[in-house]
Amino acid sequence: MTLISFDLPGLLLLAPAALAPLWKSALRDCAISSLDCAPEDRLSGVVDVGLKLLGVVALLASLAGAAGPFLPGEEVERVAEGAQIVMLIDRSGSMNETFAGRNPSGDEESKAAAAKRILKGFVESRRRDLVGVAAFSTSPMLVTPLSDHPDATKAAIDAMDRPGLDYTNIARGLAMALSMFRASDADHSRAVLLISDGAGVIDPKIQDDLRADFKKAHVNLYWLFLRTEGSQGIYDAHDNDESPQAAPERHLDLYFKSLGVPYRAFEAEGPKATEEALRQIDQLERRPMPYFEKLPRRDLSGTFFAAALGAVCLLLVAKLAEVQLASPRGVP
Repeated sequence: MTLISFDLPGLLLLAPAALAPLWKSALRDCAISSLDCAPEDRLSGVVDVGLKLLGVVALLASLAGAAGPFLPGEEVERVAEGAQIVMLIDRSGSMNETFAGRNPSGDEESKAAAAKRILKGFVESRRRDLVGVAAFSTSPMLVTPLSDHPDATKAAIDAMDRPGLDYTNIARGLAMALSMFRASDADHSRAVLLISDGAGVIDPKIQDDLRADFKKAHVNLYWLFLRTEGSQGIYDAHDNDESPQAAPERHLDLYFKSLGVPYRAFEAEGPKATEEALRQIDQLERRPMPYFEKLPRRDLSGTFFAAALGAVCLLLVAKLAEVQLASPRGVP
């Protein structure tokens, strides 16, 4: 049970003064010397006690309202369908081109602009997810940590169509994405969503470290490959040269499959294909997920002042209902 707190608790030291109506009534004094000879009237007794208590309530409620009462904020555990998702976004220079492999002109969208628009819709449809954003080109960059604030996430995605660099250091980007998950949430559904239009060669020395990090993090991996028209795809075979340098996308896919974690790759050659890929990912990552919602403090001043006003209104009605008794002759 949450206890009421006060901004100005010192005012409550005046609370004994609220008992004054129990000794002195605000109603008009009667000139008749004694009513002892009159028959007992229980209703009048109840009304008398009730009016005194209304006076006490009016004073106490006013005093408590002036002291600034509130219920402190708290964390409430809830369960929703969703996941913890880190979006790892490629910021290499080629993302500034269209899916046709040229600089955008007129109404054409670059791959970065199309992905930005579609990812923002994805975030808006999954408001119970914890989403973080990281970007990479030559070096990785933490944009926003995991949070349940979709507006902050969408603002981070808005920055992904800014001019990028040419080099794609995917290994350091993956390492940063994995570091964004908390070890205490290992039992939650977690996923890394890699958005890239190409692949880089991962140093064999780093491959083992990444493989160990993936197994330790217990995450699902999705690669949304924004394929440029006419470029080599993930599954394209090369008869003459099968080295990682000649077919980086194919080798990166094979490496991801060797990680020992749930993994799926999606090739998208346009905005519609990108939307369809994210729709499938949305269906795959809908699992019960406990989370804590922070509730703000609740101000109770209005409630106490309303109670005081109600008590005063009843006392005012009682005051207006008073009857002036005629004084006996000879009595002033």
